[in-house]
Amino acid sequence: MTKDIDLALASNAWPFKEAEKLVKRYKSGAPDKGFVLFETGYGPSGLPHLGTFGEVARTTMVMRAFQEISDIPTKLICFSDDMDGLRKVPTNVPNQDLLAEAIGKPLTQVPDPFGTHPSFGEHNNARLQAFLDQFGFDYEFLSSTDCYKSGRFDETLLKICQRYDKVIKVILPTLGEERRQTYSPFLPICPKTGVVLQVPVTIEDAETGSISFNDSDGERVETLVTGGNVKCQWKVDWAMRWDALDVDYEMAGKDLDESVKLSSIIRRILGGQPPEALSYELFLDEKGQKISKSKGNGISIEEWLAYASPESLSLYMYQNPRKAKRLYFDVIPKAVDEYYTFVDKYNGQELSDQYKNPAWHIHGGMVPGETLPISFALLLNLVSAANAEDKETLWGFVAKYADGANAEKFPALDRLMDYALKYFEDFVKPSKSYRLPNDQELTAFESLKSRLEAFDLAENDAETIMTEVYSAGKDAEFENLREWFKACYEVLLGQSQGPRMGGFIALYGIPQTLEMIDKILSGEKLS
Repeated sequence: MTKDIDLALASNAWPFKEAEKLVKRYKSGAPDKGFVLFETGYGPSGLPHLGTFGEVARTTMVMRAFQEISDIPTKLICFSDDMDGLRKVPTNVPNQDLLAEAIGKPLTQVPDPFGTHPSFGEHNNARLQAFLDQFGFDYEFLSSTDCYKSGRFDETLLKICQRYDKVIKVILPTLGEERRQTYSPFLPICPKTGVVLQVPVTIEDAETGSISFNDSDGERVETLVTGGNVKCQWKVDWAMRWDALDVDYEMAGKDLDESVKLSSIIRRILGGQPPEALSYELFLDEKGQKISKSKGNGISIEEWLAYASPESLSLYMYQNPRKAKRLYFDVIPKAVDEYYTFVDKYNGQELSDQYKNPAWHIHGGMVPGETLPISFALLLNLVSAANAEDKETLWGFVAKYADGANAEKFPALDRLMDYALKYFEDFVKPSKSYRLPNDQELTAFESLKSRLEAFDLAENDAETIMTEVYSAGKDAEFENLREWFKACYEVLLGQSQGPRMGGFIALYGIPQTLEMIDKILSGEKLS
């Protein structure tokens, strides 16, 4: 694959701008560990959602961009904070009483309500890894529980002990008066109940990491901060992880900006440099509310992939990371078509423009040469107008529109047909509502009928047909032709929005379109 560092940096594509931070960070050479470490964090207190996937996808894009402009090796870690205590029961899981009995325990000690894994944390971890593997991400999965218990974090935990006063002075000013009295960077695991305790601790011996605290019964207990006997409070835990793993890059949602700031200060107290970072905006559900793991609002990863290709999801994650975006089913068709538009442009572009193309970042420069004879949006409207229930019917129309088109020549379109049939059945069909045309619209449809009848019935030139659609609207003296197009969608397709009518008629066929127009001219509402 051809590389040109100057062109890549000049592209202003956000992954390259992020990668450039790391180039400057290590302008004198690779870090002592021999590679640049990218990290993404995940809290398995609820089922994985698309926000989680988005962070891994975007971080991977930055890592690929860095690989393009630097020879320093890279590594990506997907970290699960599965030693965190369960704070509340998610509303989108079964057997909620089972979880309610385990409130406060580490997620890897909470029973799995699905009954498939030893714990709820391990269930969610496995589910996340399955999704990431499906997308082919190159990552190492790390469990917080494993890291704490194996001793991987012990050295940094001792450093926190030894710099305890400096660490708490960072956090205490951000807390209310009451919380300050009980705050500790360390959350001991109660030896009697297994619950993660939020209690004050006393440093007994900073060098050995010995602390004392009152357990669930009020009994004074002395333990070590090492060996998995404690976990750290969130902001301290984040800085501790950065230090122990020597993380160089980690992005986070804008809602965590204050946490990033405080954790970065603590990382410096521990003797290191905080990672480079991108603050991204949050995804919203169809009501404009923040997506939540515990609520299960928005779209799940499985749901998106039931209706569209993985690449379309990656494109949605690439676009405008600093802008809050709705993440709901109605964004899927546009994402699918935009992805194939970028792919279609890519192979004819100069390298400078390829670096700007989202397809480069989705595929790391190895962009497939797939093309489509029709768009996904047009395919959805074809399913609707033809009342198609199988791909064979759809291919019949497409083969007439694009001579000789079949599944072998266009495998990508064949896959999209499966998505289109399901999307139509679940989202388009239930909301379709046809109406009869008013007098002005009847005049336009009569004009369109006469114009189409003058065509060769095998005509499928979309632009020529579109000219006649425009002319029919002008014949009916529409002041704004948008009202005419809206009438076409509502009367012929039963929806308020739709495709360019020239392309739709060319694909669906002039005879079939005339049949629909005849019905509405006779006073029959389509269905």
